[in-house]
Amino acid sequence: MTDEALAVTQSLVEDFAERYLESLGGTIEKRGDTWEVTIPDNEDTELPAGSLSLLCGADRDEDATEESLHPESEFFQRILREATERHPTGKLSIEADRDDAEIPQWIKEGDVEVREAQFTPYYDRTAIVVLFEVSIETVSEYQQELLRAIAIDHRSEQRLPALEETFLQMTSIPTNGSPTTTESSLSGSDARSLLGTAQDQLMQSIQNKIDEVHNEASRAADAEVEEYRQLQQQRIQELEEERSKLSSKIDELSETINGSNQDDRVEALKKRKEAKAEYEEVDAELSALQELRDQGFPQKQEEIRKRHALDIRVTPLTVTQVEYERGEIDVELAEQGVSRTVTLGYGSGIGTTETVQCSSCDSVLSVENPLNTIKGSIRCRSCSSSNN
Repeated sequence: MTDEALAVTQSLVEDFAERYLESLGGTIEKRGDTWEVTIPDNEDTELPAGSLSLLCGADRDEDATEESLHPESEFFQRILREATERHPTGKLSIEADRDDAEIPQWIKEGDVEVREAQFTPYYDRTAIVVLFEVSIETVSEYQQELLRAIAIDHRSEQRLPALEETFLQMTSIPTNGSPTTTESSLSGSDARSLLGTAQDQLMQSIQNKIDEVHNEASRAADAEVEEYRQLQQQRIQELEEERSKLSSKIDELSETINGSNQDDRVEALKKRKEAKAEYEEVDAELSALQELRDQGFPQKQEEIRKRHALDIRVTPLTVTQVEYERGEIDVELAEQGVSRTVTLGYGSGIGTTETVQCSSCDSVLSVENPLNTIKGSIRCRSCSSSNN
């Protein structure tokens, strides 16, 4: 998993809701997208005891009587908050199988046989994994929510992305059935310090997503500004035409005044006065709009762009202390009668902590450029291919 994020999908919501409701002693009878839920009297929840109908998914009629169950539904947010309030902190131990260590992908994808891999732990390490709920919303975009785990080593305060993936695979959203129920032994000051580091790392890790949504929102704002500009330009043209007609009307009335008798002159004077007043009103509106147009409609632009600004909410749901082991892994490799043992730094739940370079070209071995041979030296596939 390259992006250690767990999108709040419908299937995840349903899985969490089922596990959480059952942890309260509730029963669920599923009938397609409708769940008939019975909740017993339980002091651990504020959900009312009795029967409840849940409709899975966002497609809900306005006159439907069922509660909605989807990522943005009030019911899901309610039970999620309740679950995390019950177990905001915890402790989890990850122990590696000494004889079943995780083989690096650059070896798995290569052409060399792995005979044996053995992990030797040297010391225990502590990390915290903070599970954040991230909400990114603009007026022009649907609200996007995801759960993201950030793992920070207690001693070095370095981020451990591989441990984040391990944690998400092991725990998903926390409930009574999750393994994070042991009390954490970290001090309050340590936890707060690491929480701050985790939040900083979180914001860095989601910056690309923020930029993506920001760019989409900016395009939507630009489109709305352009639409408003076109409407105002249309209004300017209408006012220019109206002003031109009024000017012609005033000229005609002036001619009438000069060539009419007393009674007609009085009536023409009255009409010309009214036309001049209307002309001044139209001219003032036109001048004001033209000035705003020349300035780029700054107030309206500010109003539109403010509505399209991002609303980012980051909420730490759980803080889990993770105990893991660090040491070395010995990987015995074999190729056509040649054997070689590669020793790498390794940690339970985080895998290898060191990279290996090709002895020929110094490139770091990877999934894209895996190990090809150990004959004579460790060489990558790119070097071996070019030498053939």
